[in-house]
Amino acid sequence: MQMQGSIRKKRRPSRSSGSPRKPRERVEREVSAGGVVFKRPEGARGQVQFAMMLDSYGKWAFPKGHVESGETNEEAAARETLEELGLEQVRLLEYLGKIDIWFRDRYQKKGTLIHKDIHYFLFEAPPEAVLHPDPEEHAYEAKWVSGKKLIEQSSYPDMIPILKRAIAYVSTTGRP
Repeated sequence: MQMQGSIRKKRRPSRSSGSPRKPRERVEREVSAGGVVFKRPEGARGQVQFAMMLDSYGKWAFPKGHVESGETNEEAAARETLEELGLEQVRLLEYLGKIDIWFRDRYQKKGTLIHKDIHYFLFEAPPEAVLHPDPEEHAYEAKWVSGKKLIEQSSYPDMIPILKRAIAYVSTTGRP
């Protein structure tokens, strides 16, 4: 059998051939922790309310922040929740799960691509708890919403599984 023509391995252009490779963008990994907070107001006949806050992007979200050196995820979640929502106390009930996000930093590392794992925990606030959002913590407004409206008012779709777990826990455990 006679072969016609020749087949050559395709050459990749070298850096000196006028086609420089784009350098890989540096990605920073971060770990944060946050809280989904609820309360059972006195006389509300079992109605549960969840706290939401308006974040620095103008979206309804939940408190979260960096885990400090020597701090556990649970401790960081409680600290950030208290600071951002201006609550006096919360009680840790349950780990709700982790979400994984990518974004460009707008504050400390402007423009840096960040890959962040955020661990969320469920907290209960006292029935009389009042929200006092702290703009210095990037919480510009805060409100209590019913469990029925929690998912529809959340601005971040990746939070839906976390919020469903929170609602399920609260509705199946009664008063912990």
